[in-house]
Amino acid sequence: MNQNNNRKPTERLEDVTAALAAVAMGRESADSVIKNTRLVNVNTGEIQENIDIAIARGRIALVGNATHTIGKNTKVIDAGGMYATPGFMDGHLHIESSMVRVREFARAVIPHGTTAIFPDPHEIANVLGVRGVEFMAEDAISTPLRVFTLAPSCVPSQPDFEDSGAVISVDDISALMDRGDIYGLGEVMNFVGVQNGNKDLHKEMAIAAAKNKIITGHYAMPETGSGLNAYVAAGARCCHESERSDDVIAKMRLGMYAQIREGSAWQNVQEVVKAITERRVDSRFATLVSDDIQIDTILTLGHMDHIVRRAVEGGVDPITAIQMATINTAQCYQMDRDLGSISPGKCADILLLSDLAKAKVNKVFIDGELISDNGKLLIEIEQVVVPDDMRDTCRVKGYFCERDFLIPAPEGASDKVKTRVIEIAESRAATMAREIDMSAEDGFVPADTEKDIAKLIVVERHKASGAVGKGFVKGFRIKSGAVASTVSHDAHNLLILGANDKDMVLAANSLLDYEGGIVVVDDGEILSILPLPIAGLMSGDPALIVAEFVLRLDEAWKEIGCAMNSPFMTMTLLSLSISL
Repeated sequence: MNQNNNRKPTERLEDVTAALAAVAMGRESADSVIKNTRLVNVNTGEIQENIDIAIARGRIALVGNATHTIGKNTKVIDAGGMYATPGFMDGHLHIESSMVRVREFARAVIPHGTTAIFPDPHEIANVLGVRGVEFMAEDAISTPLRVFTLAPSCVPSQPDFEDSGAVISVDDISALMDRGDIYGLGEVMNFVGVQNGNKDLHKEMAIAAAKNKIITGHYAMPETGSGLNAYVAAGARCCHESERSDDVIAKMRLGMYAQIREGSAWQNVQEVVKAITERRVDSRFATLVSDDIQIDTILTLGHMDHIVRRAVEGGVDPITAIQMATINTAQCYQMDRDLGSISPGKCADILLLSDLAKAKVNKVFIDGELISDNGKLLIEIEQVVVPDDMRDTCRVKGYFCERDFLIPAPEGASDKVKTRVIEIAESRAATMAREIDMSAEDGFVPADTEKDIAKLIVVERHKASGAVGKGFVKGFRIKSGAVASTVSHDAHNLLILGANDKDMVLAANSLLDYEGGIVVVDDGEILSILPLPIAGLMSGDPALIVAEFVLRLDEAWKEIGCAMNSPFMTMTLLSLSISL
């Protein structure tokens, strides 16, 4: 459990067994004691009244009556009857989706009770390969947040099909698995490849298994028979792609951890927890995760505290919800010797909640040190300069003109053209294929706002190949203008959505001047722009500033007619080729 940060690293259990035993027996004094808590015991699913927690060497020495462990140098914290829970853990997320770097992410989530995360940096890896993974792991240094980085398994998500900026090979995975700051294999998105015996995928999974590292999954199919069995048999331990309670139950029955997701756009908790509230299955294989969460969501609603609240609002018992954000996650990643509960020997990552059902976090301790009090971070997280090799990733042949975005009608077509259209659904990651009659004008098919159909363009932006994909999308309800983004899962090419070609060109060209980002334009005017110079995915600015930009973008979306929840996040999936 050694952590590289500007605080004293967590001491290994094997190095402090005698010291912890001595404190528990009263032969030595505790470093600190948290008194008068209402302990949420995630081991037994009960609340214990008036419990003390004695802490020594960053770990818990005793849970119970700690009076005999208090010496003249022991720091005593009176919890005043607040609920003591383990620190919250997010078992699956992509920090890049917050659009801030790891340091700013840590600064934002710790006051909300998050003490450990398991990020899969496959977004930046699709732009910059292994170097992007290294940057994310290195950026976690000097933060108190426990960041257990996973090695991206599918870069690109579909080999020989997607135009990503980089490739992570089997040899790269092997090298990453040997690093001390890599803790598992990121989501194996190509589940079809696993089922069909793709040699490289199985080599990656075998390498992770041989090195006793967790293999994380992505099984986005309603089929829960032989296909799911094959995927679990190959080693996939968990999966965050469940939109129905039936999906969750099927996975948990096979011993797979069902990671119940609640992010900025994909909000599955309320529906999926019915597996627990209505079907009454055991929740030990259920965990709560964010997957993709924007920084404005964190700053306004919260992080894991918000997701716990959502589970409780959906009918989950508060203690069960907290288990799903603590001990279940630790057990999923085989880290429950050190994390996930308030028990002797565990790291002293402890929250004090003033309201259990609302998961209202008052104090956050990591390794027994008070890190956040009443929503205020008490330590300074060092700011460092972004390396030059993380920038300048928008490489196209040149600025665009309107003819670049024209979509020709089929030769010989009349004024009506049967057209394939992607249809979105609000707050869901899934899309639908539709065929809709559209009008042709002068041999080209334009967007049709009357039918709620926007034009969609994808431009390769890593190697200036000139490759362009063109299509249509339904469901955003925009009436005018355009939106462009260099965030577009997973290859993260330049994605432009719009009601007319003129505004689409302005949007696309604007981002080239900023090394990437997100922009909304209307009638020849930029309404709002968020520069994202780090790989075209993240800002180097503080979280509060980025959140303000995101809120302005949301308002700009509304100005062009789209009032749906987190439209940007939904837009970014439109170029994702792997099955959802």
